[in-house]
Amino acid sequence: MIEEEKNNSPLDLSYLRDMSGDSAEFMIEMIDMFKLQTPLYVADLEQSIAKEDWEKAAGFAHKIKPTLSYVGREDARGHLQFIETNARDQKDLANMPKAFEEFNDFITILYRQLDEAKAELEKRL
Repeated sequence: MIEEEKNNSPLDLSYLRDMSGDSAEFMIEMIDMFKLQTPLYVADLEQSIAKEDWEKAAGFAHKIKPTLSYVGREDARGHLQFIETNARDQKDLANMPKAFEEFNDFITILYRQLDEAKAELEKRL
């Protein structure tokens, strides 16, 4: 589940750092891509939950999940795993809107963290 204390800490970008050979330019590109693509996937996830299309909800949660590891938020990845599994198995469906709302609130925090990380990376260029 989403760990509140991580919301106020800098992101752990070690995965991106390792993947990019510590290239600030590449990491900035990945952050920009994340911020461009993720809102589309989150909107699709929201619509599929609202329509109770659990197969699609599981698929969209699955698409978003690995990207959270790239930016050091494994905790939120676990939250999406909960959404994906419950949607796929059609369990605890009454709590899906609340689970999505918690994730959606988190995304706003994550975007702030990404902006802060990007500003630090830009200082290296």
